[in-house]
This record gives sequence, C-alpha cells and structure tokens, in this order.
Amino acid sequence: MKATQRDFLSVAQRAAGKCAIWFFCGPDEAGASAAAAKAIAMLPGPTERIELSGSDLKSDPSRLVDEARSTSLFGGASHIFARVSGEEAHDAVKTFIEMAELGETDGASPIFIVATSATDKSRTAKLLLKRDDGLVAMFYPPDLRSVTAEVRSMADAAGLRLGGDLAERIARGANLDIRLAQSEVEKLALYLDASPQSPKLADVAAHAEIGASTEEDGFMPLVNAVLSGEVRKLPQELRRMHEVGLNPVGVALALERRAAQLASLAAKLQPGGDINALLDQQRVFFRDKRDLGIQLRRWPAKKLDRLVQRLSELHCALLANSQAAELLLAQSLTQIARYAAARR
Repeated sequence: MKATQRDFLSVAQRAAGKCAIWFFCGPDEAGASAAAAKAIAMLPGPTERIELSGSDLKSDPSRLVDEARSTSLFGGASHIFARVSGEEAHDAVKTFIEMAELGETDGASPIFIVATSATDKSRTAKLLLKRDDGLVAMFYPPDLRSVTAEVRSMADAAGLRLGGDLAERIARGANLDIRLAQSEVEKLALYLDASPQSPKLADVAAHAEIGASTEEDGFMPLVNAVLSGEVRKLPQELRRMHEVGLNPVGVALALERRAAQLASLAAKLQPGGDINALLDQQRVFFRDKRDLGIQLRRWPAKKLDRLVQRLSELHCALLANSQAAELLLAQSLTQIARYAAARR
C-alpha cells in the first residue's frame, strides 16, 4: 500500500489492524513523524513502545523480528518504533518479510519506521509497496495553507477556537513544522484550561503570553545566518540560541525545512535562470524572498542534496546525544556557514 500526506488518514484507517510494517519517508521528516504518531494512536488500546535505532537494525537485522515476536510473551500489547536514516532498515525489513512468508510473525507487534533521507523509490520502500501487510507513506514539505488547516484541526481537537489569523501565525512561527505547531496548540490549551468539553477562545494576546516564537526569538534568524554564509552574525545568533533556550532539535528541523524548500526551488530553476523571477512565480512569502534569493545563489542543486542528507544525519545525532546537543549543533552550523560563505 502507498499513501501521501493528502490521503494518509483514509489509507491508514483501511490499513489499521492488518498492516505489519508502516514505512514513513520523504523530505518532510516532521510530517512523517506526525503521521507515525497518528497511526500509532489508531492501535486498539494502550500499547508499550519499544524503540530501536537505525544502527540497531543495521548491525543486527534479525533484531526487528526478535523484538516484534518476543514482546507478546509479556502479555501486554506493544509496538515497535524505529527512526532510521536512508536504507539502514533494509536488511531488517527484508528479514521480517522472509519470516512472515514462513508464517513466523503471526501475532507480532506492529512496526513503525520513520526513515529520513529515504523516499518511496528506496530499496526498503520497494520491499513493502506490493504487500498487503506493508504501507509506504511519502511526505513532501507542506505549504502554509495546509499547515494552517492542520493547526485549526489540532485546535478543534484541543477545545480551542482560534481568533483572527492566529492559526496562520502559529504555522509560520513553527516554520511549517507540524510537531512544533502541535506543541504550541497544546501549550495554549493548557494555559487557557481548554478542552473539547469546555472550549475556549484563543487570541494573539494569549499566544504571546505562553512565549510563542516570534521573528526576534525564533529559529529563522539563525537559519538564515547559517545558510546565507553570514559568519560574522553566527556567533551572536548562537549566543542568542543559548540565552533564549532554543531547542537544538527544533533548530535542526527548521534548517531541514529550509533546505528542502531550497532544493524544491532549485529543481525548478533553469540553468542561468532568473532567481527573482522564479521566487515571484512560486509566490514565496515576501519576507523570505531576500534570504531565499541569497541562499539559492550559495547552494547549487547538487550541494543541496548533500546538505539535506547532512542535516538529517545531524538531526539523528542530536536525538541520540541530547546532553551534548547544543555543542554538536553549534559545530555543525559553523561548518555549514563557512561553506556557504566561501561561495560568496
């Protein structure tokens, strides 16, 4: 089975209960992770979560089968969640399928894999596409309209009525990242003591009270300094990141999002084409136009492919090393900014 963000919910509802392996991929890692959470929420009753890493599966492909089968021995329901990069899960998924064809995975826990730097054309995805017990979901970077609509859905579920353009403000403030937007909605609902049974009206003033990200204390000044090669601005932006407590993973996600946007624009740019004309044609947000123009000149398409991969690897490293995340992030951002600066 195959799905995209447009039809994921309807496909997932049909797949729930009979799907053994869910494979989430594509350049929108945030959207893929959010979809995985929705799929897990469709499981009947509470389940224990067993997490595996890409390195776990790559070094020991049989472990996926072992974990999926052995957890049922403890009596309670469970599910497997793995966050991997590229093809790290390929051999493990292949092993699971081979065992399934022998009837050795009956009653196994469902498996959910979020694969950064992978697509529906990857070797792992091809193992699952023609199977009734496998689902491949491909996620592309969302646009402002779709994220705004998603924010409104989140707010409805939380018992919030968003006034004015607050849904769009939250979407922009989260840099179109569904998970960050969800966090903002949850904080807002908690602050207003809102619930589906007791809905509350939320306005811009209430959003400001919970310390929502703004242009001054958000991710984008740091993202733009890095990708535009503004090495002189970088120290003060890294200092600001520390002072205001920006989440390193959130910064990495914002960088991934911008890199994916640049890659999409670069693919539409003809050799020797007019960058400003392209940005006008694509109707990018006017405040982003200057920075996007600079960054497209710094990063050719081939280098953007490598940048997207490197940012995905950085994201995984930050998740695995939370105590040193800020230091790891600062080192990587400095290297990326220096590369961009060399192309001035």
